[in-house]
Amino acid sequence: MSISPNVPSPQDSYHYESSGTPRWISVLFGLLFVALAAVGVFAYTSTSKLTKDLSDAQKTNATLSTQLEQANSRLAELKSIVEVTQQKVGMTASEVAQAKSRAESIRKEQIAADQKLATQLTAVQTEANEKIGSVATEVGGAKKDIADTRTDLEATKAKLESTKGDMGVMSGLIARNHDDLEDLKRRGDRNYYEFNLRKSKNAQRVGPIQVNVNKTDPRKSKYTITVFADDKQIEKKDKTSGEPVQFYVGGSRGMPYEIVVFNVGKDQITGYLSTPKDAGSAPAAAPAAAKP
Repeated sequence: MSISPNVPSPQDSYHYESSGTPRWISVLFGLLFVALAAVGVFAYTSTSKLTKDLSDAQKTNATLSTQLEQANSRLAELKSIVEVTQQKVGMTASEVAQAKSRAESIRKEQIAADQKLATQLTAVQTEANEKIGSVATEVGGAKKDIADTRTDLEATKAKLESTKGDMGVMSGLIARNHDDLEDLKRRGDRNYYEFNLRKSKNAQRVGPIQVNVNKTDPRKSKYTITVFADDKQIEKKDKTSGEPVQFYVGGSRGMPYEIVVFNVGKDQITGYLSTPKDAGSAPAAAPAAAKP
């Protein structure tokens, strides 16, 4: 039996069926499998990440809870501190009120003390003004007395300029007291040595000479002395206070030394010795023992 060339054989039929399944379906299934695998991996990865984030969130929540508890504890402590501070502030306010009251009392006391002091100062000032006025009056009178005394002194000086000493020699100005002597010293006409001598067995030095007080008569203002100068002994007997007692010493060039006694007391005389300016230091004679 012959077979027609247009009728396929069984082998050809099998080959045809096998060649009839499209290749793209296989590719599609492959892509689908890959996609499913990728989705699975992505899902696993996302699940793991979500699990980790959840764990971290739980840890963070635990930490925040701990911090919240600590904050609540601190808040409670602060609240108690605030309450104690409020109590202390209340006590301080009371103390401040007491201090203000005390300060006001002190201020009033100070005002009263100031007023009292001002009254006292006014009284003292009034008294001082009265005393100053009285003193001014006294000073005015004293000035007048001084002026009168100065006038009298000038007149006395003018009168004494013509006074002669016990040797008949004209004397210069005579001092009657210490103040007059100081005035003579300022004038500088002669050398002046003030003395205060007591009666003694031995002579006492006065400037360049030595003087021994032999006796005194205070009632009559008379005295007797012995002068030791220039190897000589000169006795001046029964002289009167205020009288220039004169004697010559070698080197005085004709100008006498003078002794003037201010005051005659009991066994004592006070006065001064005057010597010429150009007179050298005259050697004093060795004093002899005073006569009993």
